[in-house]
Amino acid sequence: MHDISKLKIIASQVRRDIVRMVHACQSGHPGGSLGCTDFLVALYFDAMNRKEGFDMTGKGEDVFYLSNGHISPVFYSVLAHAGYFDKSELATFRKLNSRLQGHPTTHEHLPGVRIASGSLGQGMSVAVGHAVGKKLDKDTNLVFSLHGDGELQEGQNWEAIMYASHNKVDNLIATVDYNGQQIDGSTSKVLSLGNLKTKFEAFDWKVLEVENGNDMEEILNVLDEAKSLAGKGQPICILLKTEMGYGVDYMMGTHAWHGKAPNDEQLQKALDQLEETLGDY
Repeated sequence: MHDISKLKIIASQVRRDIVRMVHACQSGHPGGSLGCTDFLVALYFDAMNRKEGFDMTGKGEDVFYLSNGHISPVFYSVLAHAGYFDKSELATFRKLNSRLQGHPTTHEHLPGVRIASGSLGQGMSVAVGHAVGKKLDKDTNLVFSLHGDGELQEGQNWEAIMYASHNKVDNLIATVDYNGQQIDGSTSKVLSLGNLKTKFEAFDWKVLEVENGNDMEEILNVLDEAKSLAGKGQPICILLKTEMGYGVDYMMGTHAWHGKAPNDEQLQKALDQLEETLGDY
């Protein structure tokens, strides 16, 4: 049974963390982070089978790969609230010698981070590789990944997508943050993605869609469905239609806040809209 009220409480605090982290260092990517908050909270606090502690190999548990690494604020906040490291460390975001760099890295040995995802377009290949490894190890757990829709403009993704279906990598659940925005504008104007559902289906993937990617119940339902389809011969793609900047009215629905930090006044306006539920770090 899903505890939706608990997940919403976590999501509200994560959103507060995001805007405070980006404001504190005057750098970072709040828009996509706010849009993906509900999904990552649902994933880490409900859908994934996670062990205590952190093991880079991920044996005997589900694993997650963040491919669109610029949304590190939401990733770090979720990891901290999930117990991978102390929440007080969020105050070091993007500071010199911090483990919480603008894009996640592995050489910092931050618990919860398995790949450096600063360069976009590579996470699909890594996720497919780990999923194949789990099959070879007879590990029945799943591999989850998250990708930006603009990120799919890069060709390496489609090589991995083709490989996954050809080799029936059916323990992989790849989610696309389908917000229609990227740093230079809308994806339709920068480089149209066309019909992503049709594209993935043409590559022989099972495709599920979430019309409101910021509705916790919808997200949980599609994750349940995706997990039920694992092991049936096809990799699974979730098209998650989120709204960039969700939760902060002046950041919503525009690419302007893809990589821009709020000033003092804007921060306060954002915090006024986001309830402090678990205590600020």
